[in-house]
Amino acid sequence: MSKNLRWKVLVILGVTALAVWSFYPPDQKVRLGLDLKGGVHLVMRVQTDDALRLETQTAADRLAEQLKTANIAVGPITVPGPTSFSVAGVTADQDAAFRGALTEVEVNYDRSSGAAGYTFTLKPNVVVQLREDTVNQALQTIERRVNELGVAEPIVARHSAADQILVQLPGVTDVNRAKEIIRSTALLELKLVEQGPFPDEASARQAYAGNVPPDIHILPGTIDGGPGQPASTGYYAVRRVAAVTGRDLRNARPTLDENNRPAVSFSLNNEGARKFGTFTQANIGRMLGVIMDARVYSAATIQSRIDDEGRISGSFSNQQAQDLSLVLRSGALPASLTYLEERTVGPSLGADSVRAGVMAASGGLLLVTLFMLFYYRLAGFNALISIGINLVLLLGLMAYVGATMTLPGIAGFILTIGMGVDSNVLIFERIKEELGTGKGVKQAVAAGFDRVLLTILDTHVASLISAAFLFQFGTGPIRGFAMTLTIGLLCNVFTAYFVSRTLFELTLSKRQVAKLSI
Repeated sequence: MSKNLRWKVLVILGVTALAVWSFYPPDQKVRLGLDLKGGVHLVMRVQTDDALRLETQTAADRLAEQLKTANIAVGPITVPGPTSFSVAGVTADQDAAFRGALTEVEVNYDRSSGAAGYTFTLKPNVVVQLREDTVNQALQTIERRVNELGVAEPIVARHSAADQILVQLPGVTDVNRAKEIIRSTALLELKLVEQGPFPDEASARQAYAGNVPPDIHILPGTIDGGPGQPASTGYYAVRRVAAVTGRDLRNARPTLDENNRPAVSFSLNNEGARKFGTFTQANIGRMLGVIMDARVYSAATIQSRIDDEGRISGSFSNQQAQDLSLVLRSGALPASLTYLEERTVGPSLGADSVRAGVMAASGGLLLVTLFMLFYYRLAGFNALISIGINLVLLLGLMAYVGATMTLPGIAGFILTIGMGVDSNVLIFERIKEELGTGKGVKQAVAAGFDRVLLTILDTHVASLISAAFLFQFGTGPIRGFAMTLTIGLLCNVFTAYFVSRTLFELTLSKRQVAKLSI
């Protein structure tokens, strides 16, 4: 064996061994998709009107605070819809001062006057941008939550409509917990508690003689029953405007409170700590409420300045404290979600798919083997070895790059077998043509490989372009097929030309061959 041929054989053996090492054992190193491993398929709609309503309500609250600070008396400020709010009772002598306070509001709102006052409507371009930003933020938040769930190879992507999101969670068994974590809005707010707790909502409203000021909310909350006593539900009167929100959150983690019960500790970022420190210093002796999703979880008196640390106490179990920490760390959803579609794929169905795919691939390979041996005789063994190495390299590369094996991916495996057969047929037919011109066996083999290389590259480049379009514009299963096809095509160029040629050269180097079995 020549030195050059020995080098080629060592390369083939080394690459094959590395590929086997990459995917063995396959049950630990090959990632299976939802259709093979089982799991949950969810399609959700983001209620973007919620985000618009929150933006409008926040703008109305800011304007109310600003007018109160400037001693500009106006009538009630109402929010009739998600994109507009109205200010009534603007008198003629206050009109100039009122307009002067609208610098910030009129950046995003169009103002129109009427008999009862002014109406502010979100600008159309702002509405479009807010809806788009809401879906993008929801997508990122869901992705962070899913990643913290520890799901292997989840899919979180846009679905068919602009406000729909697709979530696929392979291997998830606790479906209800996953759904609750995904859809929980987890909006954290720290607000002043003006009065409470009251035993019921009517009592809370009676404290204001039934006329609750517009800057006060009546919210349900938890009343701590003390050590060994169950918590009960009460109602609190809290300020509408929050001192800090979950957007100022830096981290959250499960912990224990002073009674050794599960709780959630949180820390604020620099800007949140600055605002919270100023706020608590100015309100020492007053009650501060920790509010999650419009519910007061705890309320305590501010004893001194607090900068960047806080804690949420309540009747939590250990699992609830962990889940709440998770959703707080991942950020609050900008809007609520509704489920449009839910499918659960059982692991047994996935196992059946794997078994059917393996049987299909094995059956195809068996038929190819019989055809190649019948039509090309001993040269058919050469093709079968190169196709086998191709499949090993394909599986090894998929495991190495972390690609997910799906049912369409198995179809990509079977198509790779077809591409390998096609390439070898081109090579063998070219060799037969060269033999027909009277060339010797070695010269015919060398000429056949050299002259067919451009044809192989041409067919594979065309297929790679198609695979690229499938990967770019396809959904999850189609992208899985495109990924498998791409890796299979690249491996096939190596095996069909380099491996197959090396096997011919290895056979012809042992003895003088006057006739080739092809």
